[in-house]
Amino acid sequence: HLISVSQPPFYEQVPGTEFNSLCHTPRPTCHRNQGFRKSHTHTHCSSSHTRKATKRRLPAASDPHRLFEDTSAASSSGTLPPGSNSTGGAPSSSLAPQGPFLPDPVSSFAAAYGSSLASQGKELVDRNIDRFIPVTKLKYYFAVDTVYVGKKLGLLLFPFLHQDWQVQYQQDTPVAPRFDINAPDLYIPVMAFITYILVAGLALGTQNRFSPDLLGLQASSALAWLIVEVLAILLSLYLVTVNTDLSTVDLVAFSGYKYVGMIVGLLAGLLFGKMGYYLLLSWCCITIVVFMIRTLRLKILSEAAAEGVLVRGAKNQLRMYLTMAVAGLQPLLMYWLTFHLVH
Repeated sequence: HLISVSQPPFYEQVPGTEFNSLCHTPRPTCHRNQGFRKSHTHTHCSSSHTRKATKRRLPAASDPHRLFEDTSAASSSGTLPPGSNSTGGAPSSSLAPQGPFLPDPVSSFAAAYGSSLASQGKELVDRNIDRFIPVTKLKYYFAVDTVYVGKKLGLLLFPFLHQDWQVQYQQDTPVAPRFDINAPDLYIPVMAFITYILVAGLALGTQNRFSPDLLGLQASSALAWLIVEVLAILLSLYLVTVNTDLSTVDLVAFSGYKYVGMIVGLLAGLLFGKMGYYLLLSWCCITIVVFMIRTLRLKILSEAAAEGVLVRGAKNQLRMYLTMAVAGLQPLLMYWLTFHLVH
C-alpha cells in the first residue's frame, strides 16, 4: 500500500493533516497501515520535518559585556526591540534614562563665592565713583526740555536784555533747569561739544585737510583744555579761600557754554569767510564774558552778600578779580580752538 496524502487548500487545515507553524504549510500525516512501510514512511516524515525546522535562524547570543542592545537591525526589519510595546509607547523601566546627577558641591560653592565677590566689587566701585563724580546728581543737569534749550541759547547769544540772574530754590534745593533758565545744565555743553567736533571736521574737509587722526587730535585738544580750565578754577577758588556752592559739575557746565559761540564763529567762517568768522566770534566772545560775569558773581560773591560785607574789602576784591579772570579766559580759548580751522 502507498502513502495517502491529502492536498488541502492554502492555509486551510483538513482532516488527516497537521498545520506546520514554522513554514505555514500543511504537513502530511503518515498512515501507519503496513509493516516495514509504516516505519519507513514515519522515518521519512520525521526527517522531512527536521530538515524544515533546521532552516529557522536562531538569534545570536548577546555579549554579556555590552551596555546597550543593538536595535538597528530589528528596526530595519520591522521587529521591535525587547522591552518596548507594539503601539510605539515608552520603553520599559529597565531602559528608562536616569535622572540628572547631583550638582558638584565644590562648583556650587565657587559660583556662590564668585557672585558674592562680584556684588561686593560693584558696591565698592559705585561708592568710589560717587565720591569723585556724583553720578546720582547728574540727572538734575539733564532735566531740560525744548523750551529751556531755546531760551538758554538765546540768553547765551543775547544776555544784555536779561535782568534776573538769581537761581531759584525750592526748600534749599535748586529747581530743575527746565523750570529756571538761570540754572546750569550739561545738556547744552555736551551737545555743543559734539557739534563743535562735527563742524571742525566739516571745516577741515572743505580745505582738503580732513583725516581721522587730525579730527581726533582736535577733539582731544578741546577736551584737555576744558579739564585744565576747570582744574585751574578749582585751584584758584581754593587759594582765595572762597566758600561757594559751586560744584565741579557747575564749573564744567559754565565752561562748556563757550562751545556755542565757537560753533557760530565756525559756521560764519564757512559761509562768509574770515570776515564773517571774526565778526561773529567777536560778538560771541563779548556775550560769553557778560554771561559769565553776571552768573558767577552771584556764586562767588554769594557769601559776601549774605554777610553784608562791603565789596571794596580786600578779600572781596580777590573774588571779583577771580570772576573777571574766569570770564576773560573764555574768549582766549574760543579763539585758540577755532582760528586754525578757518582760512
